[in-house]
Amino acid sequence: MTTDQFRIPGFVPVLSRGKHRSPRRGACFMEMASYLAGERWSDHPACTHPLLAALARHVNDCTSDPGRQRLVGLIPSVIGLVSDDPRMDARIALRAATTALPVAAADRVMAVAVLTCERALADLDGRPTGELADASREALARTPLAAAWAQRYTAGIRTSVRAFRKYAAPGIVRDAVTGIAAASVPEPELILHDLLVSAIADFRAFVPGDPAPQQTLDPANEQTG
Repeated sequence: MTTDQFRIPGFVPVLSRGKHRSPRRGACFMEMASYLAGERWSDHPACTHPLLAALARHVNDCTSDPGRQRLVGLIPSVIGLVSDDPRMDARIALRAATTALPVAAADRVMAVAVLTCERALADLDGRPTGELADASREALARTPLAAAWAQRYTAGIRTSVRAFRKYAAPGIVRDAVTGIAAASVPEPELILHDLLVSAIADFRAFVPGDPAPQQTLDPANEQTG
């Protein structure tokens, strides 16, 4: 689907928290994505990878009403981002965990999440378990006590790909977003915004081609046509 096939609404969407039965009752991030993609109104549209969509919903719901409008311009960029590769679930979850680990109060939980994602990726890529991405090493180094505890806790633990995708990855994304939202740091909502931006960029870099439209919805430039 090309960019000019999207039906851009003649209004600037005002995003709100939660699920909505129809556009008249409001819209969350993924519901507006379903609208732009021409799908049935839903916060679980087929046009976006399920875990990336879950991340967008959690960021939407953990952001304030004023801050949520900064997310509007990102909506078209998630349309068309789909993949059946289980490594994408691990990469999305890992991005969320490495972002949350240095700031979230539950740093042990996030340290375990980082190691769990890295081990899932290692198994899928057929590489040694001990190898870590730079972002993971840096995040763990910022919380050395949590990292050491997580290494001991996860020693010898293995999770099947099916269990990781169905249970672990969605839980990691949820806990990472809520942890960032509750963190005692300056501008947690900006961190959430940047997390979603980074996850979208990761997806584009991982999946061949760029199926997502480049058109954006700009809250500063309301369309009336």
